[in-house]
Amino acid sequence: MQLTTPSVLQPLAPIPSSPALAPKTPSLPQHRSGSNYSNKTLRRAYRVSVIAKSEDDYHATLRALNSRGRTPRKSLGQHYMLNSEVNERLVAAANVREGDVVIEIGPGTGSLTNALINAGATVIAIEKDPHMAALVGERFAGVEHFSVLNEDFTKCHIRSHFDLLMQRGASVNRSSRYAKVVSNIPFNISTDVVKHLLPMGDVFSEVVLLLQNETALRLVDAPLRTYEYRPINIFVKFYSDPEYIFKVERSNFFPQPKVDAAVATFKVKKAADYPPVASAKAFFSLINSAFNGKRKMLRRSLQHICTSREVEEALTNIGLPVTARPEELTLDQFVRLHNLIVEAQCFLPS
Repeated sequence: MQLTTPSVLQPLAPIPSSPALAPKTPSLPQHRSGSNYSNKTLRRAYRVSVIAKSEDDYHATLRALNSRGRTPRKSLGQHYMLNSEVNERLVAAANVREGDVVIEIGPGTGSLTNALINAGATVIAIEKDPHMAALVGERFAGVEHFSVLNEDFTKCHIRSHFDLLMQRGASVNRSSRYAKVVSNIPFNISTDVVKHLLPMGDVFSEVVLLLQNETALRLVDAPLRTYEYRPINIFVKFYSDPEYIFKVERSNFFPQPKVDAAVATFKVKKAADYPPVASAKAFFSLINSAFNGKRKMLRRSLQHICTSREVEEALTNIGLPVTARPEELTLDQFVRLHNLIVEAQCFLPS
């Protein structure tokens, strides 16, 4: 049957490298005495057969939107992935294995969700748009290891949901106490999501995000002494080990954004691996104060915490000039500066 596209979606042109249709849904293998099929293999094959893979993400996304008469909402930053290969590479970047618990933020029509489930993950999808939450819930209604929460992720009590799942989830991989995050998130909330996720080393082992390309580059490795170097860079490296993985052309999305995207991974640190500061709150208070006057020298921007002379002495002790500015300091140098200021008994919130 020929696919018809509703008028609301007609502006969409085929992506340059539209993926080939996936193979037909596999049939459940017969369990024979003496065969090499284990019960686990049978369950995996059945799960794959439940999730229809007869369509590529390009057509599946159009069908899903058409079924609800939905158009992407700019206010929610909705851009839907059309290329199944990108979703597979996202899953591979997170090294998703059978029984892993994966949090997906903004599942949309469920194309990435599909790839995660087929990799064997137990997926908790968090979707703010009630229409899309209903759509993805219906699409995977027959899948045991999937649930969708119609919530705003930035206000979601994810620890409670994860703890409940671990208590009742017989299929969860008990060899790991931690979940992973794998998501194609709206570009307009990327910084908020990163700030929310990375300090949760007690819940997550890894965060893999599809971000705006410029944002991914800036978060992973903004150069010193540049405008791009900001407090968020200190934050990211304090709580994680970030890595830029690969670029994703804008033509892979509907609607097509004005910028390219990229996949970045963040290996989330546990509390024992954080840089040695007496108080993370006090440390980031100093960071924010330092960058409030970014072009100011630290001896001036921090003078409400210490006297200019005390700041100069601390800078000298870590081998920096007394005229140093915040964009010139690495995470390690900021940690050492903070600890010297604490030793000097300057005022910092506890």
